[in-house]
Amino acid sequence: MAPKQVSILPVSDKYNAYADQVCSELKKQGVRAEVDNRSEKIGAKIRDAELQKINIMLIVGEKEVDGKVVTVRRRFVKEQETLSLDKFSNGIRKEINERSVTN
Repeated sequence: MAPKQVSILPVSDKYNAYADQVCSELKKQGVRAEVDNRSEKIGAKIRDAELQKINIMLIVGEKEVDGKVVTVRRRFVKEQETLSLDKFSNGIRKEINERSVTN
């Protein structure tokens, strides 16, 4: 399993606080997550995460902050989905547990 399971990508610096909050919640759940809080464009952050072979990226911007949700982007999957943080963290924990059982 990759050292970093989830990369949280704020679309601009003003969403770093929410990204940090999301990261903290995921870490409490045992997920290896990290925030990319560089002052880069979101496209560059996504490309860098893909080059690092990070399978799950969480995009956070105004829509996500207002709705207290995260937009999930998976490597090799074109569609993105918006989920509550609880729903995402429950799903990722289940995924992690299934992988650890099969490995």
